[in-house]
Amino acid sequence: MDLRDIQFIFNRAWSLTFNRKKLLSVFVILMLCGILVVFFKGLALHTGQWVAMSLTFLPIFLCAGVLLSTGVILIRIYHDEVKKRPHSYRSIVFKSWDLIMGTAYLSIPLILAYLLLWMMLGVFFLLNELPGVGGFFGVILAFAPFLLNLGALFLCVISLSTLFFIAPVVALHGINRIQLSQLLTQRFQQDMFLNLFLATIAACPLLLITGLLTIAAMMTGAICYTCPTPVYVILQWFFVMIPFTAVLTPGVVFFFNFAAEAHVLIRRQR
Repeated sequence: MDLRDIQFIFNRAWSLTFNRKKLLSVFVILMLCGILVVFFKGLALHTGQWVAMSLTFLPIFLCAGVLLSTGVILIRIYHDEVKKRPHSYRSIVFKSWDLIMGTAYLSIPLILAYLLLWMMLGVFFLLNELPGVGGFFGVILAFAPFLLNLGALFLCVISLSTLFFIAPVVALHGINRIQLSQLLTQRFQQDMFLNLFLATIAACPLLLITGLLTIAAMMTGAICYTCPTPVYVILQWFFVMIPFTAVLTPGVVFFFNFAAEAHVLIRRQR
């Protein structure tokens, strides 16, 4: 494998990204995820730091589970497109229903792990509020919240990584958990650098678009800096979220297209 192989799969994944029906379907899914994020973000307004943390991270894991199931469908559609087979979106979704439900459950262990970290962090918030000795515990045990927050961020990275590494395996080989773990172990043992390199390529357009959209959203937020009530703030987030998800849609479709290409390319190297 050389750079021309990567160039070929990149161009093919990109050329099959701008399909109207596929973009519309992903846009609807991203809209639902966006509504979920706005809902949790609205709940986090005027709450304590500990509660706000849970309301910030939980939508990430929930949306990752939804996107993982969506990625399985997109990869199966993409597989038929590459093979130039006649396909029906409705038929693929119907035949993949078991996979959709199965992949949704894969995010549950990560959610439970995060909730455990969040509850442990709550203990340190409680110790910090003790009269007289709270400041002492807050200083001496500062390393513990740091490690717990680091663990939460690490779980987020794992959750987002499953979109690239697990979705193609489930879409093309099924959801047998033993086979899934074996394929992933073999893939990483074969060439860790290549896996990370291909994942970076897949994420680059998505990260670039997300970065630009985030900056634009932050600049837009300054316009409503003096919004009179939280309802106005939440409504502003909602209406900004609509074009946000629309622009993000092609990046998500390309991400899963390239994930499928990378999976097949690495398996051919064996």
